[in-house]
Amino acid sequence: MGEAPLAVIEVGRCRAAWYAAALAANGQPGDFAEQAYPYNFHSAVIVDGDGRQQVVLFHAHQPLVAFVAERRYGYTDEFLEPPGWGVAALGDAGFAVPSTAQLLSAVGEWDTSVLSPSEVKQIAYWEPPTLGALLFNAWD
Repeated sequence: MGEAPLAVIEVGRCRAAWYAAALAANGQPGDFAEQAYPYNFHSAVIVDGDGRQQVVLFHAHQPLVAFVAERRYGYTDEFLEPPGWGVAALGDAGFAVPSTAQLLSAVGEWDTSVLSPSEVKQIAYWEPPTLGALLFNAWD
């Protein structure tokens, strides 16, 4: 008997939250890149009311988001503190917005006992240094 497939967060739900966040920022949505192998997240650009670009990562399997300055292949410690408008708008849309302190904390500080054997195996193989690197990755 194999493991159950991972849940999937509908991309339309992520897009709707992205638009709501852009509105809350008094800004404009930029482009949206849907998750594709090997990434486990979608990425979306928001240009806030002051003209600053924000990149929002939407986890493809859990209702989690993170903010980063730019799109990259992978993330370790590049996470930014989420802006107040992002926390409010994305929280209202049902997404959890971890703080930078949480995303930069060591994986060993978190209870991983609920993970499947294959997820534990991936962690042992890739050795992500932070929770953010574990959550938002491009593992194959």
